[in-house]
Amino acid sequence: MRSDFYKYQTQTTPHPLAMEVSHAKGSYIFDTNNKAYLDFVAGVSATPLGHNHPKIINAIKAQLDKYLHVMVYGEYIQKPAVELAKLLAKNLPHPLESTYLVNSGTEAIEGALKLVKRATGRSEIISAKDAYHGNTMGSMSVMGYEERKQAFRPLLPDIRFINFNNEEDLTKITSKTAGVILETIQGGAGFIEPKNGYLEKVRKRCNEVGALLILDEIQPGIGRTGKLFGFENYNCIPDILVMGKGLGGGMPIGAFTASSKLMNLLQDNPKLGHITTFGGHPVIAASALATLREITESDLMAQTLEKEQLFRKLLVHPLIEDVRGKGLMLAIITPSAHITNSVILQCQDEGLILFWLLFEPRAIRITPPLTISNDEITKGCSIIIDILNKIQ
Repeated sequence: MRSDFYKYQTQTTPHPLAMEVSHAKGSYIFDTNNKAYLDFVAGVSATPLGHNHPKIINAIKAQLDKYLHVMVYGEYIQKPAVELAKLLAKNLPHPLESTYLVNSGTEAIEGALKLVKRATGRSEIISAKDAYHGNTMGSMSVMGYEERKQAFRPLLPDIRFINFNNEEDLTKITSKTAGVILETIQGGAGFIEPKNGYLEKVRKRCNEVGALLILDEIQPGIGRTGKLFGFENYNCIPDILVMGKGLGGGMPIGAFTASSKLMNLLQDNPKLGHITTFGGHPVIAASALATLREITESDLMAQTLEKEQLFRKLLVHPLIEDVRGKGLMLAIITPSAHITNSVILQCQDEGLILFWLLFEPRAIRITPPLTISNDEITKGCSIIIDILNKIQ
């Protein structure tokens, strides 16, 4: 299997971790030698209820017996998609009420970028340096990291960049700006939170010049920060909310939500302003609906903040310079990329899954399932500290 993996499946890096997976359950992934790995990554924030959660599995199986794909998005009334969109609206502030379901976070970003241009008649998009919003051409255009983009230029024109948390840069948002797109918490940059009411000030500036605000919640969303969406922590309601990853409960999904007035612009002039064959797929929507119900109806979000404090209590070491982030969206910052690489690789050998962030080479990702237990947190942190002691 290993040789076939390298021969037939296209790789994204020269050195994939290449664990051969047998099965997964709860907070653990098992390899084909039946070795258990405690999962501190959750598929890069994509499995908030852990692996093989019974409510998700049952929802998927029940839908499988009814129908799979029947028609392109938006033409037929399909109960899982309608109920998912309705539940999102129920849990979002006014005027976020209408949701377009797509296949991935990056596609949701593409739809949001199109919508701000359609709504304003303007072309300029402002993003943040060190931002990551996905890897399709439009999403890459608003990625604030040139090293990852230069091989694929030319990209979208009329993109400008500001520094996240820099209030002086807000003057760059003008009457020429169609939209400002920001991650609520910068992910690839190292889990950077907004400070000093930054998002509120961006919101105010957008209002002043008639620009629309897109907040990318693909990573912080779906309960990970102790709220259903990260923006709820920062007193800032976007015009367009983008989500993905955790919403699917382990199935591929993306979505963007705005007011009905805005979203209706995609219906006409031109018709089919955004279109997808498989967006809102009934099986995936059923999985997402079960995930969203469990997170909103349980106390998992409150637990998330308690578990954050346990992580912060346990992750104390001379080689840990900082623990950034909020809730269960955390990043350990070490003194060097070399130490970070050593910790991630040695922890995998010891049965603990950690991972990197895109643009901050000193960061160690900790984004476990929201369902992780305190005992599992203690166990994993003990492995990290033991490895750091050996490195020190």
